Amino acid sequence: MDADTAMHLLSETLLAAAKVAAPILLVTLAVGLIISIVQVVTQVQEMTLTFIPKLIAVGVICLMLGGWMIATTVELAKRLFEFAAGL
Repeated sequence: MDADTAMHLLSETLLAAAKVAAPILLVTLAVGLIISIVQVVTQVQEMTLTFIPKLIAVGVICLMLGGWMIATTVELAKRLFEFAAGL
């Protein structure tokens, strides 16, 4: 295996990881921002207030997009195993 092949496999793996993690991270960012704005407006500075809405949002996203996330990960694993079999 040469350096170009290794870089291609690395970039493919990192791209798949970014695609799978992006929905969770973006929803968590949006929920955190909304809760922070509400805390600033109402001057309620409770640390645990942000945890529960983020947890619920991540759970909903995992339920909605979990199948797609698993399919993307399985597809990457298949390609990597096929590549490894051809070595």
